[in-house]
Amino acid sequence: MTLNRRHFLSLGGAAALTAGLAPLLAARAATPAATFPYVLTDAQWRERLTPVQYDVLRHEGTERPYSSPLNDEHRKGTFSCAGCQQKVFSSETKFDSGTGWPSFWQPLPKAVGETRDSSFGMVRTAVYCANCGGHLGHVFDDGPRPTGLRYCMNGVAMTFAPQA
Repeated sequence: MTLNRRHFLSLGGAAALTAGLAPLLAARAATPAATFPYVLTDAQWRERLTPVQYDVLRHEGTERPYSSPLNDEHRKGTFSCAGCQQKVFSSETKFDSGTGWPSFWQPLPKAVGETRDSSFGMVRTAVYCANCGGHLGHVFDDGPRPTGLRYCMNGVAMTFAPQA
């Protein structure tokens, strides 16, 4: 195959796009730079979690919208971190945000931490489990009263226990 000008420009454009996206993709951190009470090795996390849970909790991945059964969970109960089972949200603060991810207007006290996330060319506030550092989702300031916050969480990063 011979390279003509069109092929050369197409390949050059693809290379430039790849080079431009590399820093944004590299900005995905494994976990916040901190120490947590609950610690496992990477091998232990891989054994404990499903591949999707591992990607979200340990590498700040995001599940597809409307893919989690927890988005449609309306019973009374508690949502916990899928990594360490720390209770993170009460069903009392859950609401339908229409975004496709389970959303809450407030976490349980001292259950989560927040950090700046500048991946993918955006500046957002990432939310992680305060016990194990697992990435849960992001918080935005467009939620309902009384807090005005929307904790937009990955359902795969949590489990649900109905109230007895």
